[in-house]
Amino acid sequence: MLNSAAQLFKQFSRAIKWNMAGQVKIFGLLLFSICALSSEAQIPEAVYSSRIRSVQLYPYGNQLGYPIIRLGGSDQLELHFDDLDADLKNYSYTYQLCNADWTPAMLSHFDFIKGFSQTRISAYRNSSIALTRYTHYQATLPDRNCVPSRSGNYILKVFLNGDTSRLVFTKRMLVIQERATVGAQVQQPFNGLYFKTHQKIQFNVNLNDGVDVMNPQQQIKIAILQNYRWDNALTGLRPTFFSRRTLEYNTENDALFPAGKEWRWVDLRSFRFQSERVADAKYSNTGTEIFVRTDGERTQQRFNFYRDSNGFYALGPSENINPLWQSDYATVHFSFAPQGNQPYVGKDVYLFGALTNYNLGESAKMTFNSEKGVYETSLFLKQGYYDYMYVTVDANDPKKAASFETTEGNLWETENEYMILVYYRPLAGRADELIGIARLNSLVRR
Repeated sequence: MLNSAAQLFKQFSRAIKWNMAGQVKIFGLLLFSICALSSEAQIPEAVYSSRIRSVQLYPYGNQLGYPIIRLGGSDQLELHFDDLDADLKNYSYTYQLCNADWTPAMLSHFDFIKGFSQTRISAYRNSSIALTRYTHYQATLPDRNCVPSRSGNYILKVFLNGDTSRLVFTKRMLVIQERATVGAQVQQPFNGLYFKTHQKIQFNVNLNDGVDVMNPQQQIKIAILQNYRWDNALTGLRPTFFSRRTLEYNTENDALFPAGKEWRWVDLRSFRFQSERVADAKYSNTGTEIFVRTDGERTQQRFNFYRDSNGFYALGPSENINPLWQSDYATVHFSFAPQGNQPYVGKDVYLFGALTNYNLGESAKMTFNSEKGVYETSLFLKQGYYDYMYVTVDANDPKKAASFETTEGNLWETENEYMILVYYRPLAGRADELIGIARLNSLVRR
């Protein structure tokens, strides 16, 4: 990356000697190119500090909602996180506009932020009552002095001491300007290979007046999310029919999702009163350990519906205390027993869900305990109600595609939430705009 930036500077120097009159324009192009290079490794959603926990960004008052606001509307989001250093730090945030594929848009901050380019997080509170000491930070977005001014995908960046290179964590959020309507439904696939295990999304897009499309395959982009997950989002779908302002998508072989099963759960809203999913607990003057009951494979289990949170979690204690800075933390031990208590050959097992940020890194990877015949891992979690699953990944697959097939199984009857996002890029436009959205549930048949 540094070599690429150095080459750009050399080209810039030669360009100045060749054409001094166009140096301002060339400098702007160079600046955008360097910004793109420096952002290539940017992860849309990640926590870069081991001292930061319980990062949440959600619609105001709804922990189980996805962070979406309307352009120019009154929608607000809540940002919450804890710093285990339990001191006062100078945290700030800014926005980065991205294209449909989450690559940074080639625009300056002045083109997509109205007001100041960054804002300091000034609301904080030291923990009390809890054994674990931490400082809780929170903010309501967007601040009136720092507002996204274009629709599209945004990365919320939180950083230290006004230095954007000292990233602490990043979160995805969406800003929409509705200029299209989406008609969609979840269907059972006709293909016999997927008939019992997958769900199919059938949909069409109707563009409003003012959305000029000359080449729909290039100007319109689609993303379909299952349970608001980006790790298995379907993109690159092409319309099979375009008539005036209507795009139809034949998705029999394209928009298919493994259905999975209802998410497992553990109730950690109280560390004193153990829920039915807790096997044991250990208490000391310095902290708490919770041992969740060992989970087994569900591949042979028949469909069993129960209401879940589709992989999300909601923080909050059952006791009558403030959930933000009086809730405690515990080391929570998870264990999973494979069939026959034998490890999977050529597969790694991960604890999966919003509690691990849908992460397939080392923090979510489980270790096989040969004496007990189970996979084990531990997480440091705040009081709350958590959904989770176990997934396997081919140990030789560099892309690490998560699969429920070996650990949970897939049944097409499973309840899942889907979200269809429609992006539009005007002719000569430099960024993708989010113009349409549809949310649907697999249990609601239209």
